[in-house]
Amino acid sequence: MKMSLPSEMRCLVKETEEQGYQLVKRPVPKPGPGDVIIKVERVAICGSDINLWKWNETARIIATLPFIPGHEAMGEVVALGEGVTELKLGQRVAVENHFYCGSCYLCKEKRGDICMRMNQYGHGRGTDQGGCAQYSRVPARYCYALTTSLTANQAVLLEPMGVAHNAVENIEVKGENVLVLGCGPVGLFAIAIAKALGAREVFGVDIDPGRLKLAEAMGATVTVNGNKEDIGETIMRHTDNNGIGRIIEASGAASLLNKSFSWLRKGGQMALIGLPKAPLHVENVLTDIVFKSLTLKTVHGRRIFHTWKECEQLIAGGLVTVDPVISHNIAMTQHEYAFQQLIGGHACKIVLDPQN
Repeated sequence: MKMSLPSEMRCLVKETEEQGYQLVKRPVPKPGPGDVIIKVERVAICGSDINLWKWNETARIIATLPFIPGHEAMGEVVALGEGVTELKLGQRVAVENHFYCGSCYLCKEKRGDICMRMNQYGHGRGTDQGGCAQYSRVPARYCYALTTSLTANQAVLLEPMGVAHNAVENIEVKGENVLVLGCGPVGLFAIAIAKALGAREVFGVDIDPGRLKLAEAMGATVTVNGNKEDIGETIMRHTDNNGIGRIIEASGAASLLNKSFSWLRKGGQMALIGLPKAPLHVENVLTDIVFKSLTLKTVHGRRIFHTWKECEQLIAGGLVTVDPVISHNIAMTQHEYAFQQLIGGHACKIVLDPQN
């Protein structure tokens, strides 16, 4: 069952290690059993897409060639494959990009978010499909059906916002002071979600003045420029020398993470989102970790589909806004410009429109 579809579409493809993303024309995919075809309304660019563009060591771990990039995507269901009953034509959906297997130990424990045999949409892991296309084939079970009238820009950011929500929810921020290290898109969402879930004070740390202004717009009550201010001194001054109750590490800077344990108060909790590329080294393991009786948690993606529902309600209810995070709304045909802006540090979150 399908709406009237064209035979051909535009999409971005990465064919070889040496090439970036190429804008090409391909046949519109057809749904297999259990699949839907979505007309992609928006696709957002993530930091991992830059790794794939450059094809560095990280890319070799998380992706396989060839593939259509774009794992943050939303659109309208325009075709149904055999056996699909949970979705309808015309329904608006966002894509859960972690393709869980459904049969491993963790999937049976309802933890598909950390599936032992996970593939990934937009990375060539198990499918060459991705959101940087006018139409995309997605198994129906990985589609989150929107229940409110979110805009396309709001809906496409449910995926990165969900990573932040998963971290914030896991460290019990209500009534606590929260420190967010790194004010990229996920860190910015963590700030807003922490405030929405009842945090007392939210500290945003970055080295980019522009990102710190965005942190204020997202609800940070204190911002700290790590290049100009002593982060630890600022925290202790604001917390009567007790240390911070909750930390969310979203920078991926190993040196910053190493220091952060000394800023956490006894009984504190920390969530790791960032992806450090250097070994962790904590000088005072006894005093900064063991004797603090701390709780350390990590997250990988979203809780399916609990996190999606919670994030949609936060946006629909006006408790979190995504607007400050989006720096560019541009056509997918301008993808080279988009990546130049991101790689050059001139953008925050770029949202592409594949239909233009």
